[in-house]
Amino acid sequence: MSENKTNHKFVLCIENKDCEDLDKRKIYQVIADHKAENEGYLRIIDESGDDYLYPESYFVYIKLPAKAEKALKIAI
Repeated sequence: MSENKTNHKFVLCIENKDCEDLDKRKIYQVIADHKAENEGYLRIIDESGDDYLYPESYFVYIKLPAKAEKALKIAI
């Protein structure tokens, strides 16, 4: 896994084809799952509040200010 992915704990959804529990343009928290990432998937906490695997291509990694990350983690 690249250094870029390691530092980012959040992603922005850019696609949700056949995934009712994802909303485009929404920020989601990533849970580390190296096996899934090696196969092209990310473990995401979705709208249901549970974590599931989704295609990595549905997301872009984003860097948030520490205050924003803290607020999002509390909300989840």
